[in-house]
Amino acid sequence: MQTETSLLQKRFPIMISACLLGIICRYDGREATCSDLVDYVSSVSFIPFCPEQLGGLSTPRPPAKIIGGDGRDVISGKARLLNAVGDDVTDAFRKGAEEALNLARLSGASLAIMKDRSPSCGLKTPFCDKSTGLGIGVTAGLFESNGIKIFGLGKDDPFPCRNFLQLFEEFYSKSAR
Repeated sequence: MQTETSLLQKRFPIMISACLLGIICRYDGREATCSDLVDYVSSVSFIPFCPEQLGGLSTPRPPAKIIGGDGRDVISGKARLLNAVGDDVTDAFRKGAEEALNLARLSGASLAIMKDRSPSCGLKTPFCDKSTGLGIGVTAGLFESNGIKIFGLGKDDPFPCRNFLQLFEEFYSKSAR
């Protein structure tokens, strides 16, 4: 018999950065597989996504940096993204973030596991202009402003870790009500 939590896990999907699952979609034409996460996803419903590809960017592609702020500033129109060859890719990053949000809404996902350091998915990306040196990525900022809980994960991070399990339990206990 399935427990209430496992039923909720199947009912409410988790958005997951596709590169963390081994999908070749990163800017450098690689993946960032987190093998612990790959093992974990067999027990949950999930939606793999890459906002940069959803925005129409190719793989591989030149790396991009947020100029004039972070992802929140891009969403509000105060900052732009330029890639390493000088092309403005702001519209592609915005479109990808909006499409990822559409996927989350269509699937009922309110929780996301996203690649750390990314100018799209990172909760703390160094690829931005913030005085602290770190800011939020474009899709992470849009998700956060729309109530989607985000857990940042790197390729070599252990998973699931205590912080994720706490977030997961809080999320699903509220969803069960």
